[in-house]
Amino acid sequence: AFSRLQAALHQLYYDPNIENKNLAQKWLMQAQVSPQAWQFSWALLSPDKVPEIQYFGASALHTKISRYWSDIPSDQYETLKTQLFSQIACFSSGSKMVLTRLCVALASLALNTMPEAWPGAVPEMVRVFQEEGGGVDGRARCLALLELLTVLPEEFQTSRLPQYRKGQVRGALGREWGSVCPLLQQLLRRGDSPGAVKARVLRCLSSWVLLDVPLSESEGLVEDCFTALPDPELFDTAVEAIVNAISQPDSQRYVNTLLKLVPQVLSLQDQLREAVQSGDMETSHGICRIAVALGENHSRALLEQVEHWQGFLALVNMIMFCTGIPGHYPVNETTSSLTLTFWYTLQDDIMSFDSERQAVYLQVYRPVYFQLVDVLLHKAQFPSDQEYATWSSDEKEQFRIYRVDISDTLMYVYEMLGAELLSNLYEKLGRILTNTEPASSWQHTEALLYGFQSIAETIDVNYSDVIPGLIGLIPRININNVQLADTVMFTIGALAEWLADHPVMLSSVLPLVLQALGNPDLSVSSVSTLKKICRECKYDLPPYASNIVAVSQEVLIKQIHKTSQCMWLMQALGFLLSALPVEEILRNLHSLITPYIQQLEKLADETPNPSNKLAIIHILGLLSNLFTTLDISKQEDESGESTAPPIKTAPPPPGPNPVVVVLQQVFALIQTVLSKWLNDSQVVEAVCAIFEKSVKTLLHDFAPMVSQLSEMLGQMYSTIPQASALDLTRQMVHIFASETEHFPPIKALFELVTSVTLSIFQQGRGSRVLSLKFPEAPTVKSTCLFFTELLPHCSDVPPLARVVQEDGKLLLQAVIEAIGGGSSRGLMDQFAEVLFSLNKHCFSLLTMWLKEVLQSPGFPSTRVTSEQKDTFTQQILRERVNKRRVKDIVKEFTLVCRGLHGTEYAADY
Repeated sequence: AFSRLQAALHQLYYDPNIENKNLAQKWLMQAQVSPQAWQFSWALLSPDKVPEIQYFGASALHTKISRYWSDIPSDQYETLKTQLFSQIACFSSGSKMVLTRLCVALASLALNTMPEAWPGAVPEMVRVFQEEGGGVDGRARCLALLELLTVLPEEFQTSRLPQYRKGQVRGALGREWGSVCPLLQQLLRRGDSPGAVKARVLRCLSSWVLLDVPLSESEGLVEDCFTALPDPELFDTAVEAIVNAISQPDSQRYVNTLLKLVPQVLSLQDQLREAVQSGDMETSHGICRIAVALGENHSRALLEQVEHWQGFLALVNMIMFCTGIPGHYPVNETTSSLTLTFWYTLQDDIMSFDSERQAVYLQVYRPVYFQLVDVLLHKAQFPSDQEYATWSSDEKEQFRIYRVDISDTLMYVYEMLGAELLSNLYEKLGRILTNTEPASSWQHTEALLYGFQSIAETIDVNYSDVIPGLIGLIPRININNVQLADTVMFTIGALAEWLADHPVMLSSVLPLVLQALGNPDLSVSSVSTLKKICRECKYDLPPYASNIVAVSQEVLIKQIHKTSQCMWLMQALGFLLSALPVEEILRNLHSLITPYIQQLEKLADETPNPSNKLAIIHILGLLSNLFTTLDISKQEDESGESTAPPIKTAPPPPGPNPVVVVLQQVFALIQTVLSKWLNDSQVVEAVCAIFEKSVKTLLHDFAPMVSQLSEMLGQMYSTIPQASALDLTRQMVHIFASETEHFPPIKALFELVTSVTLSIFQQGRGSRVLSLKFPEAPTVKSTCLFFTELLPHCSDVPPLARVVQEDGKLLLQAVIEAIGGGSSRGLMDQFAEVLFSLNKHCFSLLTMWLKEVLQSPGFPSTRVTSEQKDTFTQQILRERVNKRRVKDIVKEFTLVCRGLHGTEYAADY
């Protein structure tokens, strides 16, 4: 067996064939958990083996100790401990990876035996490694001890100890910090400690603070970490240790310690400035992390120490320096983004005080936040065109996301600074655009507009007195660049609601938007802005409608925009047309749609191929997007509120809805397209989408189409059943089934769809139950929902009562089989609902069926005894009110059936 093991390890590490590797890995995993693992592990650690093989031996020991602790007799704990100590001593000057695995194994043993069986675990570890001898030099022994002390808390974090033990062990480890901390401090302060030892000390501190050891006890050690920062070799590890110590949730209780840390952090400003000047990004990044950790985690506690306000303000200014660090993110610096959440936190904390204290803080911090806005808008500026051209697409994308983060921050800051912030931005923009500020770059203008847009996008700026001025300034902007043009568009879009209340200003911005529609580079911004204006201002747009439609048609014919922007443009036109009189809507629809209908007629005659398929889907998509938003029913409700004169106060015009008129005209053409493309689910989906969107928008106005659409759907579904046809059927049933005149076609469609679907299963009786056994969770969920809706009607629908009497036992059998392990554990709540429903509405039948179904030996699982099945039956039958309890009973039973009861898997469940 031992040679087989070595061969498998050799295969795993050195065999080029991936299948052999996988087989070896599988076999080795089983070997690790076998009873023989105790014997071969020690043999694999012998000095003549290569490190990979020794590593496997150490890993096998760890697996046995951490997962199969209950297999180890208590009289062997001592021997095991001694063996591990001596192996760690041997490997302290050997392979690092094997040493770590052995330390993790001993750590696991300590966690399983403390505090009862091994009360002084940590002091004993320290003593064993401080004793001379064994031919191992002091430095190697010291590093081995530090490795052991570092992995101990880490192993605790990932250990599988039961909950009550976790609490005990955490307490015991916390008490050991008293002896670990002085040892670490002594090693860090000794002048002759090698760099490797100091680095390991810092890592050890990082590991222990995860246990929430009191910051007051670690105060001296954390302060000592600052002395390691000037050493480039120790810098990263020291930063990590300081940040972890400051960030642990418990540390906010130790305000005195935090106050002592403020000057320590401030003393790093010279090192920070030097790093920024010399372009040392790693150092500036690390120091910024420390300042932000202190500020972000403890701003509330430090704000409350009013007599120390200057120290905290200095820390805030240090973080401001990090926010405004020179250079462009992410190419010359990656630090500024770390600071953004600090500004949210500080603002939240200031605003959470009572109004009297808030006023005091705002006197100090409002100016700071105005400065922050300037800094953020400076950081949001694009680099020069030449520089931007050299950036990779990944850098450009990171910069885009960074600007979104800045935008979110500005929007948040607005809550504190209010209208004064908008006036501030407006004055700066005015100075640039009226040339009082010499030779300003387009980047500066763009950033200020971006600030405006960030705020106007989500905050109601209707009351602001600077918006008319801003709209007046926009046409003065010399737009000579795509980024600037994009931001101008998005800013106009963000002001769409304001324009709806001030329609007189539309004439100054609409021409800019229509002009931009012709530029493919501005596709997203111009189309989305037009859509917002058409949605918000539709009752003020009739005078501009013919112009908007003409420009839109032109750009659609020239194919300037990608597919998704074409769809948005159609939605914009739908909004626009909704506000016109019906005869104008029809006239515009005619000119807008005719070219596409002609194209579609031509495509419908061709033999299906991939390129004409895309063209057909595109045209069908344009129609369904137009019909999504074309809704004349809203005219009566909204025209009264609008500033425009009321269009109609009368009920909607007689005669069919314009959308229905168009659909009836193209219905035959759509049938022709379908007849050729019925096998293609994407084309069928696109056809169904036109009707689905129209039904959703028109609701009862869709009535004239019901019978012909029902007939077409029936033919489609019986030829080739597809999901999109089912979805559309559901929509129709939902809206029209309750209306007497539409009931016959809808009923016929429903019966047809049901019988076709049942015949797919071709299982005759019990097919309803079959869908409970599908592997797809959504199918099973829908089926369970169907039964929980159906069963309550047993008493008032006689045919249903008959079906349940005949087939109910099959249903129960399928449910119990699923609970027994036939279905995913994530679906147990759904099956519990069905059981609960059966119990509530068919109690006497369920009593009989449970007995019959659970009688078969080995059903639903060989792991359950007949006593356990009886208990389950009694528990279920007893619960006719408490559904939550039934779910718990089912969960419990499914774990027993799967052999997982009482395991770590059960704990996650």
